[in-house]
Amino acid sequence: MGDKRVDAYIAKAAPFAQVVLTHVRGLVHKACPDAVEDMKWSHPFFLHDGTILCHMASFKAHCAFGFWGAEMGKVLREEGVLEDGGMGSLGKIASVKDLPPDKKMAGYIRQAVNFIDAGLGDNRVTVARRVVKAPKPPVETPTELAAALKKNKAAGKVFAAFSPSCKREYVEWIAYAKRPETRERRVAQAVEWIAEGKQRNWKYQEC
Repeated sequence: MGDKRVDAYIAKAAPFAQVVLTHVRGLVHKACPDAVEDMKWSHPFFLHDGTILCHMASFKAHCAFGFWGAEMGKVLREEGVLEDGGMGSLGKIASVKDLPPDKKMAGYIRQAVNFIDAGLGDNRVTVARRVVKAPKPPVETPTELAAALKKNKAAGKVFAAFSPSCKREYVEWIAYAKRPETRERRVAQAVEWIAEGKQRNWKYQEC
């Protein structure tokens, strides 16, 4: 289902980004005909059965596309296409050529749909009007992050004032890191952003 707000978002993007976003939009609807468009954090999202399926965004020199949930992250990592940069799953996308082949992309989208249908992973980030979720347990700060925040008093003070959901975004981002070096790098980046008062998805909110 198309959304005029997404039309407007694409129309305001740079010419190269319009091509990429339009192409990705078409792939999503082809692979998931019942996908519903929405705007969250100021950029386009696609929902399946009231649950976030994937999202896309445009920046000055690149675009981003990402799936929602750890399960798809595992799939893309195994496929060797997962990229940490670009605020998405596929890194910085400057043209359609930077995307996996259409057949592959369609397959990934269908797989993400299957994960949602099966209720696997953390894809169940549902729309409030569709599902009322039980409160999540208190956020447990990873040892590495807690130690880093203790050393940086400014960051520690800001983090303590964050809402549970803001804290959880940082905690889960760090927890999902598989390699020690990646985890260490994310902790350092998190402390830097937190000290500046930024939420985990601050780049999305300003795009």
